[in-house]
Amino acid sequence: IESLAHLTGVGATKKEIDTIIEEYQKNNIENILSLRGDFPKDASEEFKKSGEFHYASDLTSYLKSKGDFSVAGAYYPETHFENNDLMDLFNLKKKVDAGTDFLISQIFFDNEILYRFKEKTDKLGINIPFSAGILPVTNAKQIKRITSLCGCSIPPKFQRILDKYEDKPEALTEAGVAYTIEQIIDLISWGIDGIHLYTMNKVDTTKKIMDNISHIRND
Repeated sequence: IESLAHLTGVGATKKEIDTIIEEYQKNNIENILSLRGDFPKDASEEFKKSGEFHYASDLTSYLKSKGDFSVAGAYYPETHFENNDLMDLFNLKKKVDAGTDFLISQIFFDNEILYRFKEKTDKLGINIPFSAGILPVTNAKQIKRITSLCGCSIPPKFQRILDKYEDKPEALTEAGVAYTIEQIIDLISWGIDGIHLYTMNKVDTTKKIMDNISHIRND
């Protein structure tokens, strides 16, 4: 398990990014997730054009020029909400060509969607490691809010869990952890390069998942 710092380029200048980079270097942080970042809900066109990093690829290229960082990039198995499928793949290739070392996905709950997406990236010659971003479900309202923001779908199997246990927090946590473990086992069996857990500061839940896949992780 290694630390991974997040860095967003929206509205940022090179001077501001340099200050953050210096802090990372002082604290021996070597892994950075490079993101464009989302615009504020009511962002003006002027704000959207501000800063010196309009795309994640711009920030990635700059980070690689400033130090020996391992830079991660984000990918969207179900397509970024601002793009169509073709543009999303084009932008992903651009990020990789800018120096991205490995990729971490936005959350998803249907592994088959990721597998189909990976078939497309293979055809584009994107051969750096892919990690799957997995969010353990412990709160139905939180999931509804997150999925509405990022646009990821909920498969019928998972929807039944949410419907049945939405008002039973302990049962939902138990069922959500079981679903997450099943999802991770399938991903590892398929051959995904890594798993990135979005822990949401749920230490006990994360530990339970890690304990239940200890032998699988070390196989």
